[in-house]
Order: sequence, then structure tokens, then C-alpha cells
Amino acid sequence: MLYIGVDLGTSAVKLLLMDGEGKIHKIVSKEYPLYFPHPGWSEQKPKDWFAQSMAGIRELVSECDRSQVAGISFGGQMHGLVALDGEDRVIRPAILWNDGRTGEETDYLNQKIGQDKLSAYTANIAFAGFTAPKLLWMKKHEPENFAKISKIMLPKDYLAYCLSGSFCTDVSDASGMLLLDVKNRRWSGEMLEICGITEEQLPRLYESYEVVGTLKPEIAEELGLSASVKVIAGAGDNAAAAVGTGTVGDGMCNISLGTSGTIFISSKSFGVDKNNALHSFAHSDGHYHLMGCMLSAASCNKWWNEDILRTGDFAAEQAGITKLGENQVFYLPYLMGERSPHNNPDARAMFLGMSMDTTREDMTLAVLEGVVFGLRDSLEVAKSLGIQIERTKICGGGAKSPLWKKILANIMNLKVDVVESEEGPALGGAMLAAVGCGEYPDVETAAKKIVKVVDTVVPEPELAEKYEERYQKFKKIYPAVKGLF
Repeated sequence: MLYIGVDLGTSAVKLLLMDGEGKIHKIVSKEYPLYFPHPGWSEQKPKDWFAQSMAGIRELVSECDRSQVAGISFGGQMHGLVALDGEDRVIRPAILWNDGRTGEETDYLNQKIGQDKLSAYTANIAFAGFTAPKLLWMKKHEPENFAKISKIMLPKDYLAYCLSGSFCTDVSDASGMLLLDVKNRRWSGEMLEICGITEEQLPRLYESYEVVGTLKPEIAEELGLSASVKVIAGAGDNAAAAVGTGTVGDGMCNISLGTSGTIFISSKSFGVDKNNALHSFAHSDGHYHLMGCMLSAASCNKWWNEDILRTGDFAAEQAGITKLGENQVFYLPYLMGERSPHNNPDARAMFLGMSMDTTREDMTLAVLEGVVFGLRDSLEVAKSLGIQIERTKICGGGAKSPLWKKILANIMNLKVDVVESEEGPALGGAMLAAVGCGEYPDVETAAKKIVKVVDTVVPEPELAEKYEERYQKFKKIYPAVKGLF
């Protein structure tokens, strides 16, 4: 049988067709606009997601035996607020994960309600990108729209609703709303009351691998697929990427160098760090995970190359870089503010340490290093919890750069396992679909069968020591300049 994985990203939807053995038959990508109506705001139109997803699915299955398509599932950008009225019309453009407008609402939740209460209710504290602060912002600034809300959903769940008619979400994605009692995998009554919403406005909760419905007959006809094709709940993009890299079960790690950057640690037991610097979320394998998330990772490199250097040849910019561990230029990677571990939407990026002999290569290297230094901050929090990590998988666009992988291995001082397919959330979505359709009994079994490590980047002791010294300097920069933001 064949399975479709849909990665609903921030810049494009990526669709993948996989068979039961894990072989990838085809990959399709469709872009859509991103809107910035005010500084710090970030929005998209859900109808664009659906239109491009439908076009992508049609292209994806155009050359296969469509009768073999058994299921479809998702990995989706997290935290976005999609609100529908009583007639299923989208009330306003979706407010995205990297939107920074909710500073006041985040402060209200953390300071007035209190971080201790939030952590007790949801296992997390408020971050500007989370969904609950967005609801409070909408309630205050767009009360007419807030009053119209009949359904509240996350981006990938809008696709599932359009495809199947099922008003659903999964526990991994719901964990990032600040509305879920993560430990008990149910909606938090206290948080619903704080936000002024009811449980009827929220979707039904599923595990990521559970079937939520089948394709609507009219959708199936439009796609040329059977109406018996199962729609499986899917997962937040990072949890789906973790499935796609085999980061399931206990004590596994995955680092994603996508638009955002994450360090993701899977666990069979529930846990929360005392400062809530890391997110404590439900995992798509039925267990839990800790995650540190920085808002700008590969997007820093994209910005530097395309907007500043005005080039699309990223490899050429990295080709002349040689002096690893000796760069005197530092870069703070906070283009859109920062989540883990600083939780500061007002933080901004900066270069530090330039001199008359600083080169273009030094600046490019500083960007690559700065992103990894930022991820190292979250690794240090995990270490403080007694979590010992010796190796990590890697995915995301940045994982295609040999130089960046080498930098990551040595700054983190971890063995970096490269998997055969670096398709991340799209592959994870297809694997969840396969589990939901009974191809595999559980997510861990699917991961062991499908995910293959094809290379390992090992840290070099001398270089890792140089980067350790550099990191100790880097981690002093943010506290020193925090007052400027």
C-alpha cells in the first residue's frame, strides 16, 4: 500500500509518497505567501494551505496506482491560531508560530496568572508564539472576531478538517497551545477558563497515529482517490520529524535545522525542568518529549545569503570557510525574538567582534556557528536535568550542509547520525499514516524498520575543545545585551 505524508511548513507544503517498506516514491513541494502586516506579525491564509495541498496531492499521485493509496497524515507548523465561525468560514488570517504580537498577553499569563500555575496546568509556561496568548490578543484587540469563534484549530488540523470533516487534533501539536494538560493528555479546564473559551470550541484529541476519519467523497473524487482512504491525526512538525528520524522511545535525540531550530529529546516518562526553559510536550509515539526551540535557524542562513549577500548559492558561500573554532566574530541568531531558553520576543540578532580584517567568510561562519551555539543553550538545560546525550540525529534544510553538520558535531560535542532520508515531517507523517492503517503495530516498530543511519559525523577532540571555549564566551553575550532590546 501507499501512504501520503504532508508537511505543512511556513513557506511551503511538502508532500511525500511512501510505500509500506518505507521507500519514497515521489516528493512534491508547493509554496504559498507569508504576510507581515505589521512589524513582528506573521500570518498566512488557511485557504492557501488547502489549495496548494490539494494541488500537491494531485501531482503526487498522478503517476501511481491510486487504488493503492491507503492513508494520509501530517506534520504541521505548530502553535498557529486558525479560527472558524459557525458556518466554517475562516474568521481571520492564521496567526503563526513566529508571530511576536502577544508580548503583553504572554506577560499577563506568566506574571499575573503565574508560571507555577501555568506549569501545573499545562507543564509549560507562556511563550509569545503559543496559541493561548493569541486567543487573549484576539479577545482584546478583535472582540467581534473572537465572539464569532465556533472552532479553534491548528494549521495541519485545518487540512484534516477540509479533507475529512473531522474536527480533530493530536496530543503532540495540542501540547504547544498552552491549553493542554500534557501529563494527562486532556484539555485543561483552568486554561480554557483563563482564555474565555469552551471545550466545545476545541477539537477532539487523538494520538498522532490514530484514524480520525476518511476522505470526504467530493474530496476523494477531486483527487482521484478512494473515499476509503484513511486520514490519520498526524503530529506537530517537530514530533513528526522525530518519527521520520527514528527519535522515538526513550533517551533519543534529534536536532532540526529548519526555518526554526529545535533540539528534541524523547522520553517514555513525563518530566518538566524547574525553569520551564524547555517545552514539555506529548510525543507522537504515545509517550513524551522535551524540546528546546529557537525561532530562527536555517532562516538566519537564508536571510544572510539571500537578503544581505544577495545570492542563492549557499554552498559557494561556505566553500571558502576553513578556520573552524578560530572565528572572532559572534552572531546572535534572534531575528524573530527567541523562545528557548530566553523566552524573549524582543530579542534581536546582532554581529559582534568584527575588525578591519573580518572577511565575508567570517560573517557567514558566524551565522552558522551562532545558530548552533543557540541550540547548545537548550542542550545545557537538558544536561542540568541529568539527561545524558551522546549522539543525535539531524534533519531540516541545514542538514544538507556538510560544513554545518561538522560545526554542530563539534559545538555540541555529540556524534551526529545522518539518516538515509532527511525528509523530516513529511516522512514522519507518512509513517504515522502507515501505523494508522495497520502496516505497523506501533510507531517504534515503524521507525526501526524504515529509518536507516547512513553516516555519522564524529566530533574532533581538538576542535571540540576550541568550540567549548568559544561557547563559554557566546553564552555571556545575551545577558550582557539583554537590556538593549
